[in-house]
Amino acid sequence: MNLIVATGNEDKVREINEILKGSDFVAISMKSLGINPEIDENADSFEGNALIKVRTVHSITQDYVMADDSGLCIDALNGAPGIFSARFCGENSTYEEKFKKIFDLLKDVPAEKRTAQFVCAIAVVKPDGSEFTVRGTVDGILVETPQGNNGFGYDPIFYVPEYEMTTAQMDPELKNKISHRGKALNQMVAKLVHK
Repeated sequence: MNLIVATGNEDKVREINEILKGSDFVAISMKSLGINPEIDENADSFEGNALIKVRTVHSITQDYVMADDSGLCIDALNGAPGIFSARFCGENSTYEEKFKKIFDLLKDVPAEKRTAQFVCAIAVVKPDGSEFTVRGTVDGILVETPQGNNGFGYDPIFYVPEYEMTTAQMDPELKNKISHRGKALNQMVAKLVHK
């Protein structure tokens, strides 16, 4: 069955499909179906933004639809950039610019206090209109020198002490097992499969 993902980010869709392997669902992006509504993510939580996206796309397709909202929450910055992670430093800023801004803000924070959490909230609307949300998190420490070529977004600066590497240095199988999105997707699959 198709699971329409309210995103145009094909990296994200690929990652979702790796986690969906073995289930009855195949993730496809809304953009690949020509669905591209204006979505104003104006909620004050990850769950709220995911619900805005998923309800907007479901109103067009009436199919299984999922949306996620995820971000980096830095303890020393009171949880910022949080729900503004993708738009941090402006809509079209590069991740290099985002990294620089973060480390400018953290310049007086000692390395061991640069703790952070990746958060992923997923919302799903089923064809009958019923909906649910799940949340996954992973804890880490920010490193100033980006490391690794796997992953995307903030992965190169998010170091997981337990594995002694950034999430961008992990092979996809490990990352999908321990990541915020992996944890949330596994909860989502469990809820979809066990109706």
